[in-house]
Amino acid sequence: MFLQKNTYKKITVTTLFIFFSFTMLAQDAAIAKATSGNNLLAILMIVTATVLAFVIWGLGQVLITLSRQLLDKNKTALKLTTISLLVLLSFMSENVLAQSAIINEVEKLPNYGGLSAGTFYLLVAVIAIEFFAILFLVFSIRRIHIELLPTKAIAIAKESRLAALWVRLDKKLFTKAIPIEHEADALLDHNYDGIQELDNALPPWWKYGFIITIGFAFVYLLNFHVLGNGKNPTEEYQAEINNAQIEKEAYEAKNKDRIDEAHVPIADAGGLQNGKVNFLANCVACHGANGEGGVGPNLTDDYWLHKGSLNEIYNTIKKGYPDKGMQSWATKFNPKEMSQIANFITTLKGTKPANGKAPQGDLFMEAIATDSLQITKPDTTKVK
Repeated sequence: MFLQKNTYKKITVTTLFIFFSFTMLAQDAAIAKATSGNNLLAILMIVTATVLAFVIWGLGQVLITLSRQLLDKNKTALKLTTISLLVLLSFMSENVLAQSAIINEVEKLPNYGGLSAGTFYLLVAVIAIEFFAILFLVFSIRRIHIELLPTKAIAIAKESRLAALWVRLDKKLFTKAIPIEHEADALLDHNYDGIQELDNALPPWWKYGFIITIGFAFVYLLNFHVLGNGKNPTEEYQAEINNAQIEKEAYEAKNKDRIDEAHVPIADAGGLQNGKVNFLANCVACHGANGEGGVGPNLTDDYWLHKGSLNEIYNTIKKGYPDKGMQSWATKFNPKEMSQIANFITTLKGTKPANGKAPQGDLFMEAIATDSLQITKPDTTKVK
């Protein structure tokens, strides 16, 4: 009796799904008329919904056929189900017409691939419902098919396939344990204070893992120490450093704004002011407020310990000379700030501050460009 009631419910639900599938199919037809004929998204969604509707119809027929095999002795229930199906189908046309009228009233806004928001979401909802309907029908067909099998076959079919697969894998690959009923055959004669020992095989996973490690060790030895194709961690690290250096150089070669010992830009007025602020805050203790020198050399004359070009001054600031008391400022200033300080120092040349320190180092003369020797004659035709 319980089985029959359960079957009645399945048939009723299946009938509803078939009804909704035909309703959705009619909705798709209405949408197709309301949508432009060349809308690819609409065509694809409508075709998908139509195909799914036919799949639902086919699965529904299979489910009804299987259900009839359970209800062949109860003609009344079958007739009742048939009448219910006819009543539902009789309302189908009216339902479709009403929904078509509603769709025609929806404002067409091309928001989703040329479809209005209402049309797009309606199609998505139809396809989603059809997917759930297919899942339900497949599950129901499987359940009824199992119920039609003999009792022994039902027990076998209801056993979890995943559990059976796990049992086979466990026996074959993991434990390979001896069944309890056969333990007496594997019992050894060893007896340790009442503790008996079984002649169990080693776990297959352990044996296979051991063989794999031996094979891996052989390949490793051959690759790293015989053929020399592999790199040890130190060599891999050095290779990565070299690759990073190559990438860095390639990047800096393309970077127009890079600042280094070979490329120090000329600072504008704002840059010179920033350089002056940093100089007064960090360099006065050794070179004086005006560059006159103190512990460090005089920065206003033509004599330099490490040459006096803009690039070389930048290099001195960046790297320093710890043996002469000049620290590296690269840890405190970025390249732009160091270039601004170097530019400011070049403006101190020839200022002759009071209490200037005696010259140190070698006389440095800035290289003169060839075109700077060319004298431009004034235009005498212009009126001053």
